[in-house]
Amino acid sequence: MNEYSGSEILLKSLIEEGVETIFGYPGGSIMPVYDALYDYQDKFHHVLVRHEQGAVHAAQGFARASGKTGVVIVTSGPGATNAITGIADAMIDSTPIVVITGQVASAALGSDAFQETDLIGITLPITKWSYQIRRAEDVAWAVARAFYIASNGRPGPVVLDFAKNAQVGKTEFNYKKCNFIRSYNPYPNIDNSLISQAVNMINSAKKPLLIFGQGITLSGAEKELKEFLDKTDIPAASTLMGLSALPSDYKNFKGMLGMHGSIASNIKTNECDLLIAVGLRFSDRITGTVSTYAKQAKVIHIDIDAAEIGKIIPVSLGILGDAKTVLSRLTNSVKESKHTEWLQTFEEPERVEYEKVISPEIFPEKGPINMGEVVRFVADASQGEAIVVNDVGQNQMLSARYSKFAKPRSLITSGGLGTMGFGLPAAVGAKIAQPTRQVCLFVGDGGLQMTMQELGTIMQEKIGVKIIVLNNTWLGNVRQWQELFFNERYSQTRLQNPDFQQVAEAYGFGHQRVIERKDLGEAIEKMLADPDQPYLLEVCVVEAGMVMPMIPPGKGITDIMLNEHEWYSKS
Repeated sequence: MNEYSGSEILLKSLIEEGVETIFGYPGGSIMPVYDALYDYQDKFHHVLVRHEQGAVHAAQGFARASGKTGVVIVTSGPGATNAITGIADAMIDSTPIVVITGQVASAALGSDAFQETDLIGITLPITKWSYQIRRAEDVAWAVARAFYIASNGRPGPVVLDFAKNAQVGKTEFNYKKCNFIRSYNPYPNIDNSLISQAVNMINSAKKPLLIFGQGITLSGAEKELKEFLDKTDIPAASTLMGLSALPSDYKNFKGMLGMHGSIASNIKTNECDLLIAVGLRFSDRITGTVSTYAKQAKVIHIDIDAAEIGKIIPVSLGILGDAKTVLSRLTNSVKESKHTEWLQTFEEPERVEYEKVISPEIFPEKGPINMGEVVRFVADASQGEAIVVNDVGQNQMLSARYSKFAKPRSLITSGGLGTMGFGLPAAVGAKIAQPTRQVCLFVGDGGLQMTMQELGTIMQEKIGVKIIVLNNTWLGNVRQWQELFFNERYSQTRLQNPDFQQVAEAYGFGHQRVIERKDLGEAIEKMLADPDQPYLLEVCVVEAGMVMPMIPPGKGITDIMLNEHEWYSKS
């Protein structure tokens, strides 16, 4: 048999795994791989990013938009450490990526060689698996194992630290896809007795509420979720990461939960008699003060990760299993129900939220443009068909609240880690994964400048990302907290920004700045006219805007601010 270098075996192994897109940045300790890539250019679309953090976020966006495993190749030392933020982000948000990093030769390990870091030590806490490849003979085995671990069960990041001697050493190529690891059971058997108990609890509930997270999307359980809700007539609410798993206009969908979620979904969490939680981890942004969360309710928690069940919220019944399978079995067994009176109780808090929060935000009568109304214009113009990518901060919460979603996998955001700078490279990956869909990025003036160098990637790759910069000249979310909770002591949150129009011009993008409300609709239509061309739309929004409603830190989920001066009251 022919012998190949470890670098060639890596590329051949990626082909065996169906990989066509790689995000990366070359450097000294990964040069043998990039040299081998020269002969495989017809097999891969390599996206040359401008920073290794951008490579990982782009792979995340690709994975989240496509359902495939994202692939990253970077060098050792600073190249590898630059990737750490993205790896941590992927871990907490359960995003399947395989990050391949260069490393110094095995003989030099531990000698503080040029651009050596202990990447395994650094990444063990923030990956599903980290492995150092020290021999060419181990490359194919490691790649197969990496893809199996990253994409099965609860997905997440895997790191392969590729020593330089293993890259250049030669051996035979014999690839076997990994379908089993003795110590890893990604799809545990579902206990039918627990299904029966859950069915009895659901059938007897008078005021049930289902809350769901990204586990629905990761499981591909959107159809099963809708079928379950159709049969049971149970109201449903989503975490930030779960948005778009149900269409926004679904009759029983009650919006987003949590700190900036809908009033009704939060209030009713503390009024329901049965809380069914599917594919979520009960983040502090969802629960508020845990001691007052859903104390009146029986709790059923369905999750594929045993570590999440009962970790934050005590459960009456925990079902370990894949959401798609569990929901299907429940739907087959529960009785058809109607919860008309219970659903009607959502109407009053929904009315208050519309009058006090939504209408002033998206239909203002005067004053500067609001972030929320920009999101509304884009949602209307795209008819809910766009993939919405957002950065972190006020732009994130408002674009999540006011976007409309007609299809699954239509919101890509940094949830658990809250990574400013995530949005721009993630939008790159999303557009590459779904080139026929509009990809609209909502980003603040602060977040854009965290990874603004990736505009160069968009330019070189000719990627039709639509960038909506919501420019308030502040680090808006921090400014909001400073106003509300730090006595208006605005410490280091005011930004002096570049001329974003000149920046767009430098990269050859179409661009426009909007200051007046009367110009907004036409500008958005112009931006969306050609989905294949990149465009930067800068909207100068109100400087002191607030994201409301808001559950302040340290409060329970029924302690809801409507604005700076008014709290929600059921009376």
